[in-house]
Amino acid sequence: MFTGIIEEIGKVKSIAQKGEARVLTIESKKLLSEIKIGDSVSVNGVCLTVFEKSNDSFKVEAVEETIKKTNLGDLKVGDFVNLELALKLGERLGGHIVQGHVDTTGVIKSIKKLHNSWIFEIKFPVEFRKYLIPTGSIAVDGISLTVADVNRDRFKVSIIPFTWENTNIKFKKVGDRVNLEFDFFGKYVENFLKQ
Repeated sequence: MFTGIIEEIGKVKSIAQKGEARVLTIESKKLLSEIKIGDSVSVNGVCLTVFEKSNDSFKVEAVEETIKKTNLGDLKVGDFVNLELALKLGERLGGHIVQGHVDTTGVIKSIKKLHNSWIFEIKFPVEFRKYLIPTGSIAVDGISLTVADVNRDRFKVSIIPFTWENTNIKFKKVGDRVNLEFDFFGKYVENFLKQ
């Protein structure tokens, strides 16, 4: 369980193919001292398990299903990734409840620079529209954001300067794929009503 408040921008040090899966070695300066083998770490919003650690990096494996549903298959050596450690009970929940279970990917259609913020428009598969409401929460590459506007297959989020400086969003370009995790409360309500 995570909050969507990014703790560090890590850097992909190496990528090794393991069949259809990928082993990612990620450089970390800030969080590495806290990370233990077996810990869950959110990498671009994807909950992955640390299986190896060195003096400057840690390793995680993204299996076939994860590669299919996320943008981790797009990563290249040198890319920057959002990192967050699992939430500790008793700590403040600064963003919203994020499970690290990515639903799908979206594509950045436009980035508009305003005076002191940025507006990102993201296209997503229309079947997920039911989970979005204006001013609701969404995790984009693991970042807890508020939906500013939503249409049939696109939504907009506003990026404040702090988020711009402290996440990998500043490296994104139009056409890039981003991981999307919709607010899980809506999924439970939908399931309950179907029963």
